[in-house]
Amino acid sequence: MAADEGQVGRVRHLLALGADPNGRHEGMTPLYLAAVQGELRCAALLLAAGAAPNEESGGPRDGLPLAAAASKADLPMAELLLRYGADPLLPEREGNSALDWSRGWAEQVEEHRAVEEVLVAAVAAQPGPG
Repeated sequence: MAADEGQVGRVRHLLALGADPNGRHEGMTPLYLAAVQGELRCAALLLAAGAAPNEESGGPRDGLPLAAAASKADLPMAELLLRYGADPLLPEREGNSALDWSRGWAEQVEEHRAVEEVLVAAVAAQPGPG
């Protein structure tokens, strides 16, 4: 919950004490909560400590961290998650990927386009099959 509330010092302290960066609270992952809230510093700490960028959160707030960043048009968060290996094409349980979320807006404002461009570039940079 510290990541959800942007408590950077507390996240750092808990990780230093050995807290699992992928530990769940009511099914929710701390990285997803940080991504949903736009808590970039908490997300960076969690990722550096080994949080899995492609692990879907469950419970009352579910989804993938990169999909959350895309749905909120949070470019810095999307870039951070991509640096740690988040997959823009990985679908959530409901079926949408981060790239789908970035394209799903009726009103395409500059922020949405910027996130979509970064995700498209990340897909293009992925190695092809075989």
